[in-house]
Amino acid sequence: MPRGEDGSEVAGRAPHLPHHSQPLDRGVTPRALLASFVFLALLTVAGFYVEIFYYSGEINAGVPAAGPFAVLFLLTTLATAAAGQPLLGRALGFSRRELLSVFAIVLAGAPLVSYGILAYMLPHAIYVHYAAAVHKEWAETFLGLIPSWFSPTQPEAVEAFFQGGSQVPWHLWYLPLAAWCSFLLALAVASCCLTILLQRQWITHERLSFPLAQIPLELVAETPSRRARLPISRMFWTGLLVSLALHGWNNLSSIFPTLPSIPLGPVPLITQQTTGPMAAFGEMDLVLWPWLIAIAYLIPKELSFSCWFFWFLRIALAFIAIAAGAPPRSPEGWLGDTTFPAFAYQGFGAILALCLWALWRARRHLRYALRIAFSDRSGRADAAEPLPYRWVVVILLLSYGWLVYFCLMVGARLIVGSLLIALILAYYLMWSWLRAETGLGLLLFPLFIEDMTFTVGTAIFRPQDIVAIMSVRWTYFPGSGSTLQVVSGNVLEGLKIADSARVHTRPLLYAMAGGLVLSLVLGAYVTLTGFYQHGFHGMRAAHSSWLSSQINWGAGAIFAGLTNPTKLDPRALFGVAAGATIALTLGAMRLHFWWWPFHPVGFLAAHSWGMHWFYMPFFAGWLAKTLATRYGGLRLYRQTVPLAVGLVAGDLINGVVWPLYRAAVRGGA
Repeated sequence: MPRGEDGSEVAGRAPHLPHHSQPLDRGVTPRALLASFVFLALLTVAGFYVEIFYYSGEINAGVPAAGPFAVLFLLTTLATAAAGQPLLGRALGFSRRELLSVFAIVLAGAPLVSYGILAYMLPHAIYVHYAAAVHKEWAETFLGLIPSWFSPTQPEAVEAFFQGGSQVPWHLWYLPLAAWCSFLLALAVASCCLTILLQRQWITHERLSFPLAQIPLELVAETPSRRARLPISRMFWTGLLVSLALHGWNNLSSIFPTLPSIPLGPVPLITQQTTGPMAAFGEMDLVLWPWLIAIAYLIPKELSFSCWFFWFLRIALAFIAIAAGAPPRSPEGWLGDTTFPAFAYQGFGAILALCLWALWRARRHLRYALRIAFSDRSGRADAAEPLPYRWVVVILLLSYGWLVYFCLMVGARLIVGSLLIALILAYYLMWSWLRAETGLGLLLFPLFIEDMTFTVGTAIFRPQDIVAIMSVRWTYFPGSGSTLQVVSGNVLEGLKIADSARVHTRPLLYAMAGGLVLSLVLGAYVTLTGFYQHGFHGMRAAHSSWLSSQINWGAGAIFAGLTNPTKLDPRALFGVAAGATIALTLGAMRLHFWWWPFHPVGFLAAHSWGMHWFYMPFFAGWLAKTLATRYGGLRLYRQTVPLAVGLVAGDLINGVVWPLYRAAVRGGA
């Protein structure tokens, strides 16, 4: 059986509830709920101006997310300062459980107002009407296939959305907002229901490591009177101050060019070649980000080892293939690549295989949960769960049904809509498990759903099928904590934090749901108002990120799929089958042999974009952990964990302070 860092078995076992010495506590008190909603409102406004308008940094998006952590750090600091002061203590003397509940609520709702969710969904729906004025062939080919309820179609409303200087024509947006926000909410709810069904298996039975949950748990300590306070660990504060100093110095050097910066990367080591076997290396950069090295230190050694090992193995295979006569290509050209050895499709195969693997290992728990859901014991046998299993199943089926019906209203066939939504939910479920097992929710999806779907050939799809697949592309591009999959991962992490802190999960889940709805309603208002006031093209995120290019690419893909139909590519299917086989083999070997050094998630990571940056942090974290455990044992490793947590915490604080400074003082520059 596989074992965790402490040597404990992590295989599935019969359902049972964990035993804790401390009693459960609500945690979600009125003041904690009020603080959560106030900070969600503040992060909504800050997220729009920092991430979308000025694009000076990420505070709501990303894994781990900087904004929610900054809220936790601020409230913990205030609670520490209020200790011993009666007046301040009554207002700010939060308990540890209250603050961790606030963090979980904010973590669930904040990501919606980011450049990858609401700021991507809204222009994605209206762009084809704007671009049709330039691309006449688009208007002639598929504009008539776009449902009228996708967005306003009046030229003045469309033009004002992109150019700005106007008020929101709300009467034209009521129906589109209701349609798209209901789709977003249903997808978030369905993915969260899947994680709620499996959270007991992952938290209690398999005891997954949840590396990112260690950061808030380590930050908030507790006094004998059960008041929250900052930690007193010297290791934690050393890591935090080092991280603050490094990034603070580099930010100051950007303000004062006479100050030399500290090159943390990316620093190019090998420039991309277009000919010869050296093209296999692509552009290889040196990156020494302290926070990523710290995360690599927190995750299991076999995982960090596998990430950089399989990355170099991938390069070696590409080198051999090109030397043998394959067309030169670079690892960064992963999207749509069908040349040997079809790396992107191997990554997609690994996702599907690992998703099925996770469900197979949870089969006993799932049988138990479904048996309770359809019995008269529902509500009693699952009283300690975040939600009764019967409710979870019913809500999941209703949400899935609405999502499929949405695709049918677009004009897609039932089989296409059902498989499309199932694939999206499989991606989301896999990335939630990935965060729980490894903390690597920062990885991009190795292949996007339309790329895999269209490998069977666009000729077999009806025009409305292609429109439906591409109209929801904002839900699965690009991953990396920028897509809606981050919500279910954040909810799962919040439930893990509640389990560790002994907080009642049911009221916490209700509060997270309320925060999610608040962020959606307020975020849609702020984002849409901002677009009409400043114009989508006035948003720095539209041009400095992938937003504009990907919105345009999505519309172009509809045109290409309709005018240039393709046939089945057997090489892509071979790549998927090969990736699935390799991932399952690695998982089976890891399950049966304790000495097996390779982790299947490392294989998946090596086939995701970004490893040309991440390979060195993973190597450095693996090397540091190997040396610590070899010469100091498990005791030294546990003593240095606060140092790693402090490095991540310092980076998250920098990730809020400096983007806010650039947005407020320098206009985001």
